[in-house]
Amino acid sequence: LTVIAAGTSLPELATSVMAALRNERDIAVGNVVGSNLFNILAVLGLSSAVSPGGIPVSDQAINFDIPVMVAVAVACLPVFFTGGHIARWEGGLFFAYYFLYAAALVLIAVDSEHLPAYRTLMFWFVIPLSVVTLLVMPRGSLASEKPD
Repeated sequence: LTVIAAGTSLPELATSVMAALRNERDIAVGNVVGSNLFNILAVLGLSSAVSPGGIPVSDQAINFDIPVMVAVAVACLPVFFTGGHIARWEGGLFFAYYFLYAAALVLIAVDSEHLPAYRTLMFWFVIPLSVVTLLVMPRGSLASEKPD
């Protein structure tokens, strides 16, 4: 399903990249925010409303995908609300996180023997590093801002 999700998001990726390259960054951000809101609220809402009995949510989504989505949204807050822009390194970090998420999905799908080690790596290295980065980064961003 993640492959399908990535495939359906490729036009949005192209739109946002082209907007960023043309220095129309508001379009890039608006495209992402608007698309996510529309997908969650309108697409999922309307699909559930017209589906007899609603739409079942898989255990995989409840136990992994949705918590990751919420954690990512919360983790992005300091980036979005400090400095008024997403730096290149932050964009690279976002992309790396997607790669880590996709790798976890592959390991889960193939029931890999490496999944426990991967989860341990995520829990003891990537998550703490992310927390430290997100706590330290806003201070650096705010300290570098010049007062009006």
